[in-house]
Amino acid sequence: MFKKLATGLAALAGLAFAAPAHADPITLGAGDEGTTFSINLNGFVGDSSSTIDNLTSTLTFTLDSVSGDRYDFSYTVDNTTSGGLTSNISSFAFNVDPDIVGATVDGAYSYTFVTDGRSSDPRYPNQIGAVDVCFKAKNSGSCSNGGGVSEGNSGSGTLSLFFDPDVSEITLSDFFVRYQGISGAGNVGSASGEQISSTSGTTTSSTTSGTPVPAPGMLGLLALALVSLGFMRRRRDHVEQPAFA
Repeated sequence: MFKKLATGLAALAGLAFAAPAHADPITLGAGDEGTTFSINLNGFVGDSSSTIDNLTSTLTFTLDSVSGDRYDFSYTVDNTTSGGLTSNISSFAFNVDPDIVGATVDGAYSYTFVTDGRSSDPRYPNQIGAVDVCFKAKNSGSCSNGGGVSEGNSGSGTLSLFFDPDVSEITLSDFFVRYQGISGAGNVGSASGEQISSTSGTTTSSTTSGTPVPAPGMLGLLALALVSLGFMRRRRDHVEQPAFA
């Protein structure tokens, strides 16, 4: 029985440390004007488990103003690709709740692609699929195009999200970037990137692509299981002690 219990607890411990906590979405309202947050992203091909070392980037947003049906942001895209790799970040994307009815962008990225129920709604490669909005360096019928910010450089501008009816707060989540013109990574010429952590002020939240962070609930279960294991072992040792005449 003791052996079975130990085996079960080992499995529970493995599950606790293999199940990272997801990064919290970014929720903003009129009272958050001036708030700045950054999203750190990796790079991968195929699916998100096939990451490419040194293919990285950071998106930084500041909520400039809110006017009921319109949220205005300043943005900066930092291409932090290193280690001899080259890449261009041709677009970035995220999901929005509630649904947006339109978006505009200027600066380093001049075009938008917004979900409106068409079969050609914005989609990202590498098994990411549908996104609510993407911002692109070049005009095209998809979120995968050319141009953008090259390795070691930054691009900035402003963007606006429009809603109907007015909304008191919005939530941004599931941030992505698209890398193209990659060299130095074998035969990989393009890739996508997903959020691995976010920072707002001094608070950092990790996601499934970063270093695994055990969920608080799992840590509690693990602690309870370890206490139970100690109790069972003490009880077994007490029962097995030899009796003296």
